[in-house]
Amino acid sequence: MKNRLAQLIQKDGKALFLPIDHGYFQGPTRKLEKPRETIKPLLPYADAIMLTRGVLRNCVDPANTKPVILRVSGGTSVVGEDLANEELTTSITEIVRLNASAVSMSVFIGSKYEHQSLINLTKLVDECEDYGVPVMAVTAVGRELEKREARYLALCCRIAAELGARVVKTYYCPEKFHKVVEGCPVPVVIAGGPKVDSELEVFEFVYDGIQKGAIGVNLGRNIWQSEYPIAMIRAIRAIIHENYTPKEAQDLFEQVKAGKA
Repeated sequence: MKNRLAQLIQKDGKALFLPIDHGYFQGPTRKLEKPRETIKPLLPYADAIMLTRGVLRNCVDPANTKPVILRVSGGTSVVGEDLANEELTTSITEIVRLNASAVSMSVFIGSKYEHQSLINLTKLVDECEDYGVPVMAVTAVGRELEKREARYLALCCRIAAELGARVVKTYYCPEKFHKVVEGCPVPVVIAGGPKVDSELEVFEFVYDGIQKGAIGVNLGRNIWQSEYPIAMIRAIRAIIHENYTPKEAQDLFEQVKAGKA
């Protein structure tokens, strides 16, 4: 367990996870139509990649040495009735066979399927703990983005940690985000959510979230949907691992974009 966590969370206690699991409910979303091509130039700058077994098998070089966080929940789609109606989709045998460093699944607290998703989390934790595989709980909100406020997120993170998650992925909120982190006894990483309007917005919320206690990010669309994804991931990595400010990150982004760094 400690070895796998050490692969994910770097020696400075920080982490940059790159999720490309969006297709499990969104299908071939923009800029992720061909996952192999999207992730190849970004992998050197990520500490781990998060994806499904199908994409891992078919779109990632078997020689890849980056730690894998395997998405193991699903069963719903953007055209279905309710995104919260997920089940576990991958067995512990498959998780071990694919050499995953960790697994991830969504919990939908406050939804019609709250109980189902939380019991799924406990079952997954029970199975994975036997094999030393960390579970990262993802505090999903489905289509209800208005839920992304501190009181709700703190509730979700604490419950996920109490049920055995070793890491929690949750949304950033501009007000009282420190309360979310302080109330969670396991490491918190920031989810990106929909792509925002400017690079600086991303740098600002990543920087603020780190200052308020998050150990890093799990950002996908705000990186690989950027017109300059390599510049984007390098700038975000600098905030996380080199303590860059948003302005310094913006300057680095512009330099990489111009081919000067």
